[in-house]
Amino acid sequence: MSPETQQPALQQLLLHVSNYSNYYKRLFREHNIHVDAIKTVADLAQLPFTTKDDLAQYNDDFLCVPKSRITDFVTTSGTLSDPVAFYLTDSDVERLATNESESFRCAGGSENDIYQLMTTIDRRFMAGLAYWMGARKMGAGMIRVGPGAPFLQWESIQRFSPTVIIAIPSFIPRLIDYAVANEIDFTASSIQSIICIGEPIRNPDFSLNELGKRITSQWDVKLYSTYASTEMGAAFTECGEGKGGHLNPDLLILEVVDDEGNAVKDGELGEVVVTTLGVEGMPLLRYKTGDLCNVYYEPCSCGRTSPRLGPVVGRKQQMIKFKGTTIFPPALFDVLDAVKEIDLYQVVVSKNEFGNDEITVVLPMQLQTSAFRETMHSLFKSRLRVSPALTFVTTEELTFRIYKQEKRKPEKLIYI
Repeated sequence: MSPETQQPALQQLLLHVSNYSNYYKRLFREHNIHVDAIKTVADLAQLPFTTKDDLAQYNDDFLCVPKSRITDFVTTSGTLSDPVAFYLTDSDVERLATNESESFRCAGGSENDIYQLMTTIDRRFMAGLAYWMGARKMGAGMIRVGPGAPFLQWESIQRFSPTVIIAIPSFIPRLIDYAVANEIDFTASSIQSIICIGEPIRNPDFSLNELGKRITSQWDVKLYSTYASTEMGAAFTECGEGKGGHLNPDLLILEVVDDEGNAVKDGELGEVVVTTLGVEGMPLLRYKTGDLCNVYYEPCSCGRTSPRLGPVVGRKQQMIKFKGTTIFPPALFDVLDAVKEIDLYQVVVSKNEFGNDEITVVLPMQLQTSAFRETMHSLFKSRLRVSPALTFVTTEELTFRIYKQEKRKPEKLIYI
């Protein structure tokens, strides 16, 4: 779908929010915006951006239908702030299913596959619902195991022979370690590919990062990277070429902008901005995700012509200024994932008495030797030019800190 073919859906969206969204009605009035003057995708530039702060401050003002019409109530993960509510009508849930079905197919999936879901489907988590709905719509099977529980994961794999795992990639080394420790021949399992969510497994040049290399060096599986958020209700999913996540132009209008709000060129880094098409309950116009990605407009070698996004380099709100160096958390993770002795870690970002960022990496107690400290100091220095502080706690305490019961994702990064 080209920008021209997105225009009817855009005009329908503008009419919908101008009639039913208290937030956008107020915004249009304050900025003297007439929606009938916005006729093309390019005309979207006339509208101000919608931000995470707007969503948090005026949450229910974005709702375009009575709450009696809401089918599913979800919230964002609340990584950096309080979770924001998102309301889905029956039509929105079906849109989720359409997105995920197309995403699975993009990642080589078919109705002949059986997917094993290693993320939660409850706790107001949109993604888990989307995966289940997408597999159902495609006609594939789904084993809803949920997060953690390596014994149950392997029991399900051995019992039901799934072909695809859906998981946060940092969980996979733990899954492999459990198999090795319990003499499970994981290399002979039915698993052919892993759909990786929530964390990048590639560098900006599309080569596998340290986590991706760690998985594939042990297990002959195909990795597919994805990028999604609750706010967009859609996903950018890699094809078999592994050269970025493909936009589904039926569901989103994509912009990637610089700090001044101008569109960046092919291959350049910018903030991802989305306008949601076909959303009934809480549609968004020019929503700034805060995520920084490289964008690619040239057709993919798979034959698809939709724009692609590279891995998330970082989030604007997570940019760390440490000893004069700008660092995004994925760069820290990449160093830690390169060390085979490390299977658990948490990065803690705090402020010192002068208001400057400090970084502490929490690691398991058994690694606390002077030789290990020196190795990590040298590795961080060579890769990032700076070295964070290291602290050590018991494996039990670190596991508790990372895998909190009330959280939907592992807390590899916290701000205090």
